[in-house]
Amino acid sequence: MTTDEAKDPQRILYGISEIMKALPHRPPFLFVDGVVGLEPWKSLAAYKNVTINDEFFRGHFPGTPVMPGVLVLEAMAQASMLLLTFSYRFHLDQAPVEVKDLEKGGDLSGRIAYFASCDKVKFRRPVVPGDRLDLQASFVRFGGRLWKVTGKATVDGQRTAEAVMTATF
Repeated sequence: MTTDEAKDPQRILYGISEIMKALPHRPPFLFVDGVVGLEPWKSLAAYKNVTINDEFFRGHFPGTPVMPGVLVLEAMAQASMLLLTFSYRFHLDQAPVEVKDLEKGGDLSGRIAYFASCDKVKFRRPVVPGDRLDLQASFVRFGGRLWKVTGKATVDGQRTAEAVMTATF
């Protein structure tokens, strides 16, 4: 996946209907609008269009709307789950050995991943209405019960947040 592919808003690989089939989240807690790049079992690029109509802006903060950092982190986590889900559903034949070994003991379908930890979390700049929040998720380690992913969020090429996230099934 090239940088140009990840930034091209016209090149949507998976839209909101596919995302809603892949994630259990629903508005107002769904924070990914489209997937614009996928390198199966490696990385995914997605985005969220941030609008003043997003429910969290009603209270955070009146007069100075800022997307809560924890929701930026949640958006990165949702992008991470889409990386796993779309890789698993559509590219299982390309899965690394660790995943294929897991497949022998039972598949991942119907299972829910939960946050286990977040490390190296940094918030760099606020996200405000009108921003397009670009999300990048990349696998660090996978297989077994724990999966580790790095997440990055940017607006107009400027980093807004980053984290190393671990999920458990």
